[in-house]
Amino acid sequence: MPPTPDAFAAPFVGPDRGRADACPGALRLHLAEDGHLARLRLPGGYLTYRQLLALADAADALGDGEVEITSRGNLQLRGLREQCAADLAERLRAVGLLPSDTHERVRNIAASPLAGLDGRGCPDVDLPGWVRELDAALCAAPWASRLSGKFLFALDDGRGDTAALDADVTLIAVGDGRALLRLGRARTATAVDHPVPAALAAARHFLDLAAGRAWHLREVQAELPDGEVSLPRFAGERPLLGAIGDAASVGLRFGRASSAQWRLLADALGPDGAGDAAGGGGDSVRLTPWRGVVVPGAGAEWLPRLADAGFRVESGGPWEGVSACTGLPGCGKALADVRAQAARAIAAAPAEGLPVHWSGCERRCGHPAGRWVDVLATATGHRVTVDGRVRETTWVGAPGQGMAGSDTIENDLAEAVAEARNADWRRTA
Repeated sequence: MPPTPDAFAAPFVGPDRGRADACPGALRLHLAEDGHLARLRLPGGYLTYRQLLALADAADALGDGEVEITSRGNLQLRGLREQCAADLAERLRAVGLLPSDTHERVRNIAASPLAGLDGRGCPDVDLPGWVRELDAALCAAPWASRLSGKFLFALDDGRGDTAALDADVTLIAVGDGRALLRLGRARTATAVDHPVPAALAAARHFLDLAAGRAWHLREVQAELPDGEVSLPRFAGERPLLGAIGDAASVGLRFGRASSAQWRLLADALGPDGAGDAAGGGGDSVRLTPWRGVVVPGAGAEWLPRLADAGFRVESGGPWEGVSACTGLPGCGKALADVRAQAARAIAAAPAEGLPVHWSGCERRCGHPAGRWVDVLATATGHRVTVDGRVRETTWVGAPGQGMAGSDTIENDLAEAVAEARNADWRRTA
């Protein structure tokens, strides 16, 4: 018999602070079941034409031919050969994607992907400029290399999208070059006249306060003073898919794209969008923390071609808000091929509503922020919960059926997930 729901009232297991931060990077590769993995930090999610092509070439020459967008708008290359690290680093340096060997894992900066493109947010904020300034300041600060590879900055143009990511340090533009500085998951913020220096100072204060006992600012939240400005509840709306002004916004199932799809994005951006080696918003595609891509200048005329190539070009539908960790066979810790299971569940019982994340193990890699349906593969079946907190628990499967089940079990799982996504309690706090 599976454990009772009460046994999972706190399903998240905190990381072991007694070990070093093992978060992978572009230089520190991680060995997975399907080969080595490299994680590339892309401040703001910005990629130029040359960088897009260079990554497609690297995926083909060194990896499994695919590129994966993470929940922070960064990138992963998988299936890398053991001896390819030097070759990969050389390719990245040649197109400006590795400006600092010592700080490459701490360049975690998410930014509102539609800033300046759709008329929303603060009209006078130069968010790409903030991204460049913060990235340069991080790389130039010796102490910043001590930040965890998990530490996240979020730059919000005032619309409340990346502010909902509950980053460690968030800047929310309010106009006239000013911002609200939010620390962790605080419900208050501090008004600052010089946003980037204030964000950097907050990160340094965290390092001094945490003294190696925490990776995230929220872990020392109780020791931080409150700000003077109350914050609303951020909606965290992901960009709509389709034509947005003169930009094309597209989505990818599980955030994965083939090298051919990646090259098509480069074609949509065009060589005139190559910009300089450092990237910078207007000359770049923008990867989103919701595993999508915004292509400035592409426009509606590109949507049919992008759709034919396998991109999602319309919002809504059962694939909206669906994500999954790598699962089997790529991850040795996983108990199920959760991506294949998710695809079959959507086909069997399509549903819309809350985002849903499928996890192959308790680590729940890549899960979204905010409210979401948690589908967890276990040794005794699948557990379906909401928001990572037990509001209702559904067990599907029996001992020994956690990794593979009958059609009946998979249909039951699909129906349980659909019910959770549509449940009335998604509208309650």
